Amino acid sequence: MSTEPQTNAGLFERAQRVIPGGVNSPVRAFRAVGGTPRFIARAEGAHMVDAEGRRYIDYIGSWGPMILGHGHPAVLEAVLKAAAEGFSFGAPTEREIELAEEILGLVPSMEQLRLVSSGTEAAMSALRLARGATGRSKIVKFEGCYHGHADALLVKAGSGLATFGHPTSAGVPAEVVQHTLVLEYNNLAQIEEAFARHGADIACVMIEPIAGNMNFVRAGVPFMTRLRELCTKHGALLVFDEVMTGFRVALGSAQSLYAKWIPGFEPDLSVFGKVIGGGMPLAAFGGKRAVMEQLAPLGPVYQAGTLSGNPVATACGLATLREIRKPGFYEALSAKTRLLVDGLLGAAREAGVPMVGDCEGGMFGFFFADALPQNYPAVLATDKERFNSFFHAMLDSGVYFAPALYEAGFVSAAHSAEDIAATVAAAARCLKR
Repeated sequence: MSTEPQTNAGLFERAQRVIPGGVNSPVRAFRAVGGTPRFIARAEGAHMVDAEGRRYIDYIGSWGPMILGHGHPAVLEAVLKAAAEGFSFGAPTEREIELAEEILGLVPSMEQLRLVSSGTEAAMSALRLARGATGRSKIVKFEGCYHGHADALLVKAGSGLATFGHPTSAGVPAEVVQHTLVLEYNNLAQIEEAFARHGADIACVMIEPIAGNMNFVRAGVPFMTRLRELCTKHGALLVFDEVMTGFRVALGSAQSLYAKWIPGFEPDLSVFGKVIGGGMPLAAFGGKRAVMEQLAPLGPVYQAGTLSGNPVATACGLATLREIRKPGFYEALSAKTRLLVDGLLGAAREAGVPMVGDCEGGMFGFFFADALPQNYPAVLATDKERFNSFFHAMLDSGVYFAPALYEAGFVSAAHSAEDIAATVAAAARCLKR
């Protein structure tokens, strides 16, 4: 690491020479909002500091995992202890069992799970398992829901109702996504028609219960109720992608919220990431024993990974989950998040700017619009230019929101009342401009 004074622009120029686009994940490049990405040097609590020494209140939280904030003492202690014992063994450890037991104890829809290293890997594996367990090929996903960059899931909606998707990335042959149906989120008529046409061939429906990649959009209770009924009726598996919402919106994750609203509700398979790793590369997928036992070495569905259940990552995740289980944690986190969203909306009203927002647990979103969007086309219709201007004004004020209209935001336990108040005050100044 260079000892010379660094600038964000200089680092970005240097990065672009050796890394495609200068970043290792596209949204970091600031292409959606324009300008120069901030290269982060360090973080502590609810704050990040960039290469130029500029301090920001962080509402990205590594895109969700940092529910405790950066550098929580109990997590740091657990990670350092685990690292001293060994980085990786390629063999089972007791901590893998402990983490699995911890997660299963909080998510009653699952009886077994398997640990992997990323949300993409978990979603891809759950999809293969659903196909293997049902003996069917077709899958349903929803426009605006992101489940990682596996080929079969990188699709956009077809030209007509309940039609098959088309690749949204070069390198994905059309025949790879020919079995993927892409429907509109929260559209009951489309899901009814999809099952009427293809019900006997659908292996699974994969959904983000609260979509975090078209900002923050909830699946409506009537929609989720009918989705569960149709999957059960036709023998398809309902797969909840909780990579983002898992342990973020509630201690029992988003599925625990729907279980309160829909008697007897539970998904068949669940996909987790982010919070369960506490910032380390770790994810999981799980479900009932009869389905999970279709995985190798017990069954015919193959899945493997050299770093799955990594001992340092599991230590980080286990310490994180034990902290968030403490009494009152989610009540306090939810109150902070609601205070932030209410403050932003209040500042917008005062400035005469149309803004709507929503939140659950430590996850939130806001749009420059008159009504909360219910699907991806509605998100696209919100005021992107105003969002981009607001983003940069807030960044200049020391507040780091996601650098794209389509991303949810995150509050951590480390955010103080002063952080929230400073954010709202900055928003009031920026919106009045």
